[in-house]
Amino acid sequence: QVQLVESGGGLVQAGGPRRLSCAVSGLISTSGLGWFRQAPGKGREFVAATTWDGGTTDYVDSVKGRFTISRDNAKSTVYLQMNSLKPEDTAVYYCARNKYPIPDRLAGDYDYWGQGTQVTVSS
Repeated sequence: QVQLVESGGGLVQAGGPRRLSCAVSGLISTSGLGWFRQAPGKGREFVAATTWDGGTTDYVDSVKGRFTISRDNAKSTVYLQMNSLKPEDTAVYYCARNKYPIPDRLAGDYDYWGQGTQVTVSS
């Protein structure tokens, strides 16, 4: 059974860093993985994605240069390093497994999701 468990959320001041982790179990190492977020009153938004080896990544324009997705297959963990956080980054962040081994922005192509972790950025 595939399980994804996010951690690392919390309250952070604007301009500060935060690293999210997603522990993955029951997953083959060739799966693509992604991060999405959902702010209050808004739909789920793609944030970042990576191939199974981390060799190819993709980011939504609003986080390029500030966020970095990476994965450690030996630890079965994917990370989202977030720097220079802004109040508009406040959201519940979810990691998810892509059915395809490619970076992918379509939520419908992700079939397993974690429960989410709240990130709140104060101004």
